[in-house]
Amino acid sequence: MYSQLSHFQIHLSASGDMWSPFKVMLIALVAASSFTPVCVLEFCSDSECHSHDATAPSSRPPPNAFKSRWNASASNLLRDLDRFTVSCKKLIEAFPIDEGEGNYARPVKNCIFSKSVPTPLKGPLRLAAASKEVIEDMLDLDVAVTRSDDFLHYASGGRLPPGSVPLAHRYGGHQFGSWAGQLGDGRAHSLGQYTNRKGEVWELQLKGSGKTPYSRSGDGRAVIRSSVREFLGSEAMHFLGVPTSRAASLIVSEEPVKRDQFYDGNVKTERGAVVLRLANSWFRIGSLEILSQSGEIDLLRQLLTFVIDEHFPSIHPDDPDRYLAFYSALVNETAHLIARWTSVGFAHGVCNTDNFSLLSVTLDYGPFGFVESYSPHFVPNTSDDEGRYAVGAQADAGLFNLGKLATALGPVLSEKQQSEARELLKGYVDIYHKRTHQLFKAKLGLLAEEEDDSYLIAFLLKMMEETRSDFTMTFRQLSEASFQQLLYRNFTQLWALQDLSSYKLFPDWLSMYQLRLLRQENDSDLERQQRMKNENPRYVLRNWMAESAISKAEKNDFSEVELLHHVLSFPFITQKAAEKAGYAERPPSWAKGLKVSCSS
Repeated sequence: MYSQLSHFQIHLSASGDMWSPFKVMLIALVAASSFTPVCVLEFCSDSECHSHDATAPSSRPPPNAFKSRWNASASNLLRDLDRFTVSCKKLIEAFPIDEGEGNYARPVKNCIFSKSVPTPLKGPLRLAAASKEVIEDMLDLDVAVTRSDDFLHYASGGRLPPGSVPLAHRYGGHQFGSWAGQLGDGRAHSLGQYTNRKGEVWELQLKGSGKTPYSRSGDGRAVIRSSVREFLGSEAMHFLGVPTSRAASLIVSEEPVKRDQFYDGNVKTERGAVVLRLANSWFRIGSLEILSQSGEIDLLRQLLTFVIDEHFPSIHPDDPDRYLAFYSALVNETAHLIARWTSVGFAHGVCNTDNFSLLSVTLDYGPFGFVESYSPHFVPNTSDDEGRYAVGAQADAGLFNLGKLATALGPVLSEKQQSEARELLKGYVDIYHKRTHQLFKAKLGLLAEEEDDSYLIAFLLKMMEETRSDFTMTFRQLSEASFQQLLYRNFTQLWALQDLSSYKLFPDWLSMYQLRLLRQENDSDLERQQRMKNENPRYVLRNWMAESAISKAEKNDFSEVELLHHVLSFPFITQKAAEKAGYAERPPSWAKGLKVSCSS
């Protein structure tokens, strides 16, 4: 055993790129307890999912919280949409507004926003999906309002809520490594800020709601396929415990929209759709870049002060290093966000600076994907020919984007502060490694800290890469397997572990893993399994699942969108409907050819 392990260690060390900054312990990804003889799956029906009593990680609300939260105080929820009020006062009073009028494309200077009225979707309209939690818990609305015609119009841009002065945000960005100049909200309109009964402030935004001054040559629309992915993707990420924007609803129409999906000259007519989405703020790294690049330094300071005052209360307004403190927070939180992406196998297909939030939440669900057959070279975006944003390169993309943020801040930093910012950025690698190490230790059920833990994780990921094992189900089935099943390699019903076990050094890794578990004092097998299940989802939004739902949605059958929305709201719990649909089985053979592009 030990001679084989030594050989393996030498093999790893000889691979030069394996030990680049972001692959030390995530080689491939970014990178005597009670014995139970059988693997027990904890099923729940649709109703049971709301009362499951498993303990969930602190980063996610436990499943049993949803029922009480949705139903409690229902009498206080708003049923009259004409009384639902938003405010644009804070944003409009804080910044100069574009003096130009109309939604025609144009270069814009010396402002943060342009006033821009949504273009109503051409009917008939239909509600394809709604998030009960977002509607009731975040917007204080009775979910019954989503069945009204009023809601269809408010949530698609046909009517504005009281208090709304719709705005389109001006920003720029580095796209695939190159400065792209002015970008901005080309098909999104911010309706205003809503302060809910808990005191949370959410900025409501429509995506796909028509042209703005930043549409360039686009039509300002989104289509059903991308809108389904946006709705399901953002909600799925939330329930996986990943900081993200949220989606309240998805409205579809009969409006024809022309799209060349794969930029191959094959233009097709699709149908328009609008997603109503929420975030605490939609400001991005590109929001600051455009001001710095244009020499609008006073406005740069103005925006920085606003963002810090509104969203970083720990930074004192009189702190002479407040911009540096803001940058430090962004370095830390961006590293944590991408580590969390990594831990669930998520790949954001367009990690440009215009898609990276100043609040370190996941924004803009275009061509994204979850790794299936594990490879650090997995690229979800068919438009990304060079693999710049492959799943194993996302941490590098974060480093690049934070470097561009430091450049954007340069005009408002002293030379000493610029030097300190460069030092802060150097710490990004360690922050990312430390957080990713913690997350993967938790995925393996490891307690405390031992010297060889990083090697144990790297060894596993290397085996997964070599055997093309399924990322999500390998970790999940390690969670579901009893110690005795692991001991005797009884993987009859565990297809991902069967694949993994084909690797020649798998017995060596398994022995190391079992010995590590046995050294955990006062930790029973059942406790270890439950702890791991709370970290390792059984269901993620695989491309084939989204494609299946989209195909039906384009024919006005939204049943699978609804099913996926429910299943992905409880991704850590085995569900009968999800099992029947095959969501935890091997991806179907037809899924291998699926492609997702930026065209939406």
